[in-house]
Formats: sequence, C-alpha cells, structure tokens
Amino acid sequence: MNVASDTLTEEKSAAAESKTQGNRAGRKMPRLSQNGIGENLRTGVYWIARLWFRGVFYGRTLRGRRPQALTMIPEENWPGRSDRGARLVDGRFRFLNHTVSAEDLAAGKSDTGPSWQAEYHSFDWLRDMRAVGTEAARVRARTYVTEWMVANQKWHPVSWRPDILARRVCNWLTYAEFISAGADGDFAEKFLDNIARQIRHLRRAGRFVPNGVDRMLVTKSLIYAALCLPNSIRFVPRQIKAVTRMSERQVLPDGGHLERNPASQMQALRHLIDIRSVLGTSSIEIPEALQRAIDRAAPMLSFYRHGDGGLALFNGSTESEPRLIDVVLTKAEARGKPLMSAPDIGFERIAANRTLVIADGGNPSPMGQGAHAGTLSFEMSVGKQRVIVNCGAYTGRNATWRLAQRATAAHSTLVVEDRNSAEIREDGTIGATGVTVTSERLEADGNTWIDMSHDGYLASHDVVHRRRLYINASGSDIRGEDTLEGSGDHKFSIRFHLHPSVKASLVQDGTSVLLRLPDKSGWRMRCSGGIASLQESIYLGDGQETKRTEQIVIVGASQQGAAQVKWALTKLTGK
Repeated sequence: MNVASDTLTEEKSAAAESKTQGNRAGRKMPRLSQNGIGENLRTGVYWIARLWFRGVFYGRTLRGRRPQALTMIPEENWPGRSDRGARLVDGRFRFLNHTVSAEDLAAGKSDTGPSWQAEYHSFDWLRDMRAVGTEAARVRARTYVTEWMVANQKWHPVSWRPDILARRVCNWLTYAEFISAGADGDFAEKFLDNIARQIRHLRRAGRFVPNGVDRMLVTKSLIYAALCLPNSIRFVPRQIKAVTRMSERQVLPDGGHLERNPASQMQALRHLIDIRSVLGTSSIEIPEALQRAIDRAAPMLSFYRHGDGGLALFNGSTESEPRLIDVVLTKAEARGKPLMSAPDIGFERIAANRTLVIADGGNPSPMGQGAHAGTLSFEMSVGKQRVIVNCGAYTGRNATWRLAQRATAAHSTLVVEDRNSAEIREDGTIGATGVTVTSERLEADGNTWIDMSHDGYLASHDVVHRRRLYINASGSDIRGEDTLEGSGDHKFSIRFHLHPSVKASLVQDGTSVLLRLPDKSGWRMRCSGGIASLQESIYLGDGQETKRTEQIVIVGASQQGAAQVKWALTKLTGK
C-alpha cells in the first residue's frame, strides 16, 4: 500500500541538499544528572535525620525567641478562586476529586492519601478563601489555622515534610494579615511562634531536599522568613547566594527547567517571580542570575502550551488552568518569544498554520518523583482542539494507576514487548543511566522534519527506536516513520492516544482511521508496515478525573531486529 509518508526520506534528503534554504541542527541530547552520589547521600542522611525529628525531645530544640510582629508581608501574586473558597467556608475540603468535611478532618476520620494530605497541609487554599473576601471567610480561615496548630505540634513525615512545610510557611506569611485581622493577642502570639518553630526546622531539614522545584520552594520560603521575621535579616546574604546557584543550575540555557515537566516549568517560574517580588519589596537588589532565569523560563512556559491555553502532558504534567498561566506570564514581564527548538531540555515545537506538534526528543529526567518513560512521544493539536495526546499523570492513592500512567504505553510513542523505554523505580524516580537520545531538526520552505532516536531498549532487547516526523507548511499533512534497528524478533505497538473530544472510526481494512474533531473537521490516519486498531484508553488532563477515550494502536513485529512502520495524518478537505 502506498502511504503519503513513503516519500518522507526522499523529501528530507532533497531539502538537506538545498544550498539556499533550510536550517539544520543535529545533536545528541545531554543527560540531566542529579550528581549521583551526592544526591543519594543527601537522601540517606535525611532518613537518618528523621529518627531525630520524631524523637520525644526534638520539639524542645525548636524553641526560641517568639517574634513580636512581622517586619513585612509578601505580595499576593497569584489569584484564588472564590468558588473553591466558598466550599471551604462551608467546611468542605475538596482536593484531587475527594471531599472531606472539616468536622471529619478535625476528628481524624478522613480516609485520604499522601497527595491529598499534602494539599491540605500546604494551605495553598488560603488564596481561595481570601478570594471570597468576607469576614466569615477570614474567621473560618483563622479557625482552620488554629486547629492545625493544635493538631500538629509534633513532627510528622507528611505535615512537616520540607516541601509541604515550605509551602505552608509561604502561605501563612503571605496571608498573615488576612488571617490575623481582628484576632485577639493570644492567637497572634501562637501564630507567630508556630511560624518561627517551623522555620527553625526547615533550616535543618531543607538541606536534604534534592535538586529541583522543591529545592526552589524551600529557598523561597527561607527568603520569606529572613525578610518577614525580625532578627532574621542576617540569613539574607546566604539565601541570595542560594538563589543565584539555583537560577543558574535549574533553568537551562534554552529556558527549560531540568525536571522536563511543563507543570514544573510553571511552578519554577512562579517561585522565581515570588522571590523577585519579595526582594523588590524589601529594596534588595535583584540578582542578575534570577532575572536572567525568569527571562529564559517564561518563553519556555509558552513553548509548552497548546492552542487551548493549557500545557502539554509530558513527565507528570497536567494541563493546568489557562487563566493562571496567563497571569504567570504577565507577572514574568519577559519579552522573549518561545523557541521552536529547545535543545538543552530536549523538546521540539512545530507550529504550522493551526496545527501544533510538541515532541519529546530528550533524555528522561532523573529529577523529581514523577518523571515518565515517554521518550519520543508527541502531542498534536489543531487550533484549540487537542487531537493526539499522552494520557497524563495520576495523582490519587492507587499506586498501580500511578505506575500505569508513567509507563511508555501511556504515551503516544512506540513500545517494544510491552516494556518501558526507561526504568521506573520504586521510589518514583526514573533510571535512565546510559540511555542516549538524539534529535535532529531540518526546516525548508516552511516544512519541518524531525529525526529522533533513543537506545532505551538496547540493553533489554538489542534494538534502537528511531522516529521521523514531517509537517508541511500548511499543517495539513503530518507523516511519520517509526523504525527498529538491531537484532532479534520483537513484537511492538505504536500508540496514538486520542483526546476524549475526538471521535474515531476504523476503516475495515485496518490500514486507515477517520478522526472527527469537535469543530466537525476531519482527519485521516493511514499506515503501512503494521495493522491498525482502535482500543480503549484514558485521559487525565487534570490529574484527577479519569475520562474514557480511545487510542489508535499499530502493531507489528521486527524480523532480525528490523522493522519499519509508515503512517500519515492528513486533513480532509471540504470539511
């Protein structure tokens, strides 16, 4: 069967030979390292330190001079949602699609997991209560803070975890006036004393937080404390140095955050903006490294956005709220435009007319505990409509679901023998040691070619996966070639997960699938070298609500290590 992609290689070669047009950039993707032994040692020491933290007398070491007042209040940079705040005023805590009443929570009757508990103990929801703007919301928020202080006087592995504690301290300081206005002196004393105790612990425990967004969060919290608590200004120079280091190390030259997660990109940018804001309020000179990191990171956040304003789903990301993303970009005040190719972080973006493709051509990140084994996966959208997607991340309690969503099969890429292209460790990290990923981009006359490969299956199956993508200038023709090169006979499947809004129908010969988008426009997928079918899939764009959808699956088998599947997505005319 002739497929539109039959000429992909020939056209690419012809374009490469052009002397007057075209731009070629080939590279081997750098490996993102956690500094190996150092990070492992940091984690091991933290587990030893936990024995001290949970000791009977540890609480006494957190005693100290009680602050009489705050020297400043950080600016409220991020909007809350009054609808969520209204539920909290009514005594309903709803996080991750699970609601617990305030009464059950206070009585310890809640059946919730660590992720839900992290949201509760972080007090991020104070901004939602602040958005309600009523006295009832203020009083209720103060009640919740009081109840928390009574119930959490001793160290706990969740509520006192460094990243959660850092979020809580930042929120308590930011909304201190909202919480305390009209309160009696007894509450104010206990409130400030509790903040001081938590900060003393964070200065000890924060050093064990591995490199990544959580380290940024801890640094931000310690800067807030140094500027807001009396007699703490002496800690500022040390934290300014920490800000400079993390700005240079965590935000790569192309602006990508080293966790390779679009949602982490936004979180990192928010932390950097918050730090710049609080330093500016305190009339402290903004470190050049911090400003440069913001200027790089903001365009990269735009890089990850689809036409609907939400984020692409790579490495544990969720779509996030388009309105909040707009606010973050506005607050960044960065003038740079999004790159089309992000070589340091390892992503490619192709925008042709209304068609957008974002592809993962980089090494799996060992940072964080939510990285996915989705190398060479891609997402596609047309205007505001998502078409080809990854399945997203699961944030609930079921460990099996979390593992499934991080698997290679949950991404729009090729899977060999139902195995992951990178090791997913029990602690949640990715083991990508020794994996080599290459990416090459060619542009000519508005057409774009991307040639990617990875050897994540080399050790286990002795094969290398190569993926070639082509998008024409009008965005109406997307072609791909997926090949295996190596040895042995291996079954494989190429998965294209569809957004729930897309309707698919299989043509009888198993070589063609018709796609109907919400705006009634149509696309056709054709393939050769494998047999196509439609199977069930799921989509978790928000990390919480599971939506049923479908996936196109092309199956085949390599012979003596070699296999080639050609496929094409073509927009139907007159639709």
